[in-house]
Amino acid sequence: MAADLRTIASTLTADLELDRPPVQISYLDAPPTGVAQHPGGAPSVCTFFAEGQTKPFYASLGEHEACEIGAFVLGVAPEGELGTRLMSTVGMMQKEGYLAPGEEAKIPRNPRAPKFVAYGPLGSLPSPPTSVLIFARPKSAMFAMEAAGGPVPMNGRPMCAVVPTLNHGAPVAVSIGCIGSRIFTQMGDDRMVVGVRGDHLEQFAATVHRIRQANAAVGTENDRRRSGAAHPYQP
Repeated sequence: MAADLRTIASTLTADLELDRPPVQISYLDAPPTGVAQHPGGAPSVCTFFAEGQTKPFYASLGEHEACEIGAFVLGVAPEGELGTRLMSTVGMMQKEGYLAPGEEAKIPRNPRAPKFVAYGPLGSLPSPPTSVLIFARPKSAMFAMEAAGGPVPMNGRPMCAVVPTLNHGAPVAVSIGCIGSRIFTQMGDDRMVVGVRGDHLEQFAATVHRIRQANAAVGTENDRRRSGAAHPYQP
């Protein structure tokens, strides 16, 4: 399984012209064998996404709770001290005009939180991916959306909501990010996030490869037309 996932990761990296590997996210009931635990101290859930581009690790549910918004999206009940922090943060965002009243209730979230979450470059974990995140340039996101073959949900704030969007059934989803994710992950202004549901990954990768080749052919024809060449398209 890991070898197959590494092959898919290599294919996607080439076809989408990525400078970092796709990130695997695996929801688990127990710590994964042979994978290090995160040392803790991550200020946001999206920090785990960024660190998962370079090394495999897992984190317990409690280690996600430093980020009240991310924990809420992950499915943690907004109770006790976490709930108090969440209400305070939402109140601040509404006061500043960042969130409209009631907007927080529309944010996608998991109905139930996993006990553990493992992160790492695709193919680096012993468990299959629940979802995969790709930090992509707009052109690469274009290929990904074309490969989806249908409507693709797109969200902004919070970026981490792209994961429950996939868990709710979308095979592919896109997030243009949020100010928090861009600060915590140092995601470039020329990047957005493409999410793929784990059980759709193999089909997605194959379709992206075909879509990239099709775009190359159509691009050649468009270059011909832009240059004013008279000869017709020859398949």
